[in-house]
Amino acid sequence: MTIKHMKIFIQVYRTQNITKAAELLHMTQPAVTRAIQEIESYYGICLFERIRRRLFATESAHLFYSKSLHIIDVFDTMEMEMRNGDKFGVIRIGASVTLGNYFLPQLVSRFQKQYEDLSIKVIITNGVNLQKKLLDNELDIALIEGRVASEELHTEQVGTDHLILVTPPRHPLLEKQKIKLEDIMDYPILLREKGSTSRALLDNYFEMRDLQISPMWESTSTQAIVRAVSYGIGISFLPKQLVNADIENGIISTKDIVDADFTRQHYIVWHNNKFLTDAIRKFIDLCKE
Repeated sequence: MTIKHMKIFIQVYRTQNITKAAELLHMTQPAVTRAIQEIESYYGICLFERIRRRLFATESAHLFYSKSLHIIDVFDTMEMEMRNGDKFGVIRIGASVTLGNYFLPQLVSRFQKQYEDLSIKVIITNGVNLQKKLLDNELDIALIEGRVASEELHTEQVGTDHLILVTPPRHPLLEKQKIKLEDIMDYPILLREKGSTSRALLDNYFEMRDLQISPMWESTSTQAIVRAVSYGIGISFLPKQLVNADIENGIISTKDIVDADFTRQHYIVWHNNKFLTDAIRKFIDLCKE
C-alpha cells in the first residue's frame, strides 16, 4: 500500500470510471485496474461493485476515500514544507544591543519582503548569551559586535562601530584641551554589564594599558546609563550610534580621547556545523550589502 495507490483510488472514486481515471493519471487502464485490485487484496475488501459495466462505490470505498483524502493532504503538506522549508519554516536570529537597535530592524524588514511566509524569531541580548545560544542550537544565526571566543563558531565581518566617551553636560573633562585615557580615572565610571561586547572591549583595552577600572554602576540598559550620566552620576563609554540623538539633544556630551580608539568589528556568526538553508544564506548576504 502506497501513496500512489491512494491517489489512483481517489481518481477512480471521483470519476467512477477506470478509463477516465487512467486518462487523468496518464496511466494505462490495466495499471489502474491492477492498483485497485491490490488495495482490495491488501485489506480484503471490495471497493467497487461492477454492475452492467459500471462501477458503484461500496461503503468500504466511502470510508477509504475520506481517509485517503486526509492522508494525501497531510502528505502533500509535508512535501511542500520539506521542499520549501525556506519559505514556510522558522529562522531564529540573535543580535547584540547596538546591532539589534540600529541594524537588525531594517534588515529583517527587507528579508521579510522576500520570505513573507517565513516566521522570524529575534532575541536581543549580550554577546556571551548569543554565543551560548548558537552553541546550544537555540539560534540559527547572530549579529555580534566584538570578539567571538568559541572556535566552534564561524564569523564573517559585516561592519564596524566604536565606543565614545560620554559625560554630563558641562563636565570638567570637557574643559580640557586634550583628553587622555588616564584622565578619566579620576571620575566614577558607569558601564554595561559583564558579558556585553562593549564591556569586554573596554576591560581588555584598560587591562592592556595597565589601568584598573571599577565601575560604580553596571547595567544591561544603555538608556539607564545615559540617564545616570545626564544626572551627573558618572561618565561612560557607549556605542556612538546608540547615543547620537542624546548628544544632539544636549542630554549628554562627548569629546574624543586622543590616545584611545575603541573600534569594534561587527560579525555575522553561526555554528560551524550549522546547515545553511537558502533563507539563512540570503540573510547573510543582506548583512554584507
